Amino acid sequence: MTQYRSLADPYLLPGWKAEWLTQLSGDVLLNVVVELKHYGTRPGPQSVGGRTVLAPTMMIQRRNGVGVPAYGYGQVLAGHIDPLLDRLRVQLTAMPHPEMINVQFASEFDTDHEFGVIEHCPLNWPEADARAVASVRYMAGYLLDGGIPAGVTFSIGCGGFDRPSFRRLHPASLAGVLDRMQFNAYNHGTARTPYDVLNRTKAWITDDLDPRWHRKPIIIAEYGTAASLGSQAAWLAGVPGAIDRMESDGRPFVEALVYFDSNPEWATLNPRPEGLQALHRAYSTTPLAPASRPALCARAR
Repeated sequence: MTQYRSLADPYLLPGWKAEWLTQLSGDVLLNVVVELKHYGTRPGPQSVGGRTVLAPTMMIQRRNGVGVPAYGYGQVLAGHIDPLLDRLRVQLTAMPHPEMINVQFASEFDTDHEFGVIEHCPLNWPEADARAVASVRYMAGYLLDGGIPAGVTFSIGCGGFDRPSFRRLHPASLAGVLDRMQFNAYNHGTARTPYDVLNRTKAWITDDLDPRWHRKPIIIAEYGTAASLGSQAAWLAGVPGAIDRMESDGRPFVEALVYFDSNPEWATLNPRPEGLQALHRAYSTTPLAPASRPALCARAR
């Protein structure tokens, strides 16, 4: 399952009134998306562990020309949000089954940067990607140096819709830092088969990236098809075959595949009962059935 958390939130794990997460079986992989962005209005300074963390200095995801507030990459690299990372580390340590937790830095850096960012001055898409890579390297290193439970792994968040950006966000230098691949995959805007949707970004991994990325399992943290493009149940029936075809050439294998039942233009199930039944059938079919999946990866750097 995928959960979304802002570093501005005091309750990253398990989350505000989400104690039920601690009761999950050790068979459930929890993909925790940790965001520099803030959900809502821009927060002010806050005191964390007796230290002051200043308000976010960056605007990202500027599709509307304005964007949403986020802690700036400069704030990350200068160590100004270290108290927030310490809070995350403490809460990670308190969670049961740390070997079943993956920390995904950002939901989609490419979406965040598509229209440029403003961090004191405007940065274009490639410049923002470079700053994000440096910040992910810093945050992962800081958490590891501070001591996190064995088994917790890391990935970088991508929508996976732009090939040059995907390549920029996965330099060879980051392959030794991250443990899993991640991208999202939607059939919206143009009707495509499940294989076309799910395999597009996976193909970029093997065609464009350093071979070290090829050995890492893939989390597709969001995927889906819009009801406006035709029967969702019929489309979902083709997902097991698409995964089987994707993996016919070997690694990297798809470790997790999470349907995103949100936003009618993307994937909201409609009619919902039929969609839920189709998902149940798909996830009960080889190669998606649990007994047929490869074992979860452990950190191996």
